[in-house]
Amino acid sequence: MIELAQSIKKDEINELPIERFEGRIFEIDQKTKVKAAVEYLKNYGAIGFDTETRPSFKKGVSYKVALLQLSTDDTCFLFRLNKIGFPQELRTLLQNTKIKKIALSSHDDIAALRRRADFRPANFVEIQKMVKEYGITDQSLQKIYAILFEKKISKSQRLSNWESAILTDKQKTYAATDAWTTLRIYEKLIDINPDNVVTITRNDDATQMPQDTLAAAGNI
Repeated sequence: MIELAQSIKKDEINELPIERFEGRIFEIDQKTKVKAAVEYLKNYGAIGFDTETRPSFKKGVSYKVALLQLSTDDTCFLFRLNKIGFPQELRTLLQNTKIKKIALSSHDDIAALRRRADFRPANFVEIQKMVKEYGITDQSLQKIYAILFEKKISKSQRLSNWESAILTDKQKTYAATDAWTTLRIYEKLIDINPDNVVTITRNDDATQMPQDTLAAAGNI
């Protein structure tokens, strides 16, 4: 049997070592770079997905999605939508029924992307729904990752300016890590049979998971 915590406290997360993406990061800030990036990603059956939007600190002021991150196990593409728009090649990729897009809180991200251009999302896998099959009640990316991997995802860049003329290395690593970790969570979960999971509550009482099965799903 595999033991997984049902939830985790913030102070417990703070004690964990930091996790960060160590693979290749490609910043796509020109439309001429989009096609090659999309062709590369089309070779994969599942990719991590996330977006970033410039934060607003004024009531009534909001911004469109500035960054779309799509990641494989070792390569992440940062599509700077505030510079290139939302090209058809990207929309077609997100509509591809053969490629799983692994995401957390995907409904909100998709709705935000549709404010740039409409598309019909296909084969999105929602991490928040998956973890319920394993008895995990926490819903944030940071907490889910901490439970599964005993490492902490830094959120220090979350409120930075994603429309900056130049993204810092810290911003790039943060953005790539968020997309990559959704894929890692998905791969970890499909490797575990939920029937063999015991969830551990805060008082250390173990409860058996319901016996539902989960449908498992280069250089440029």
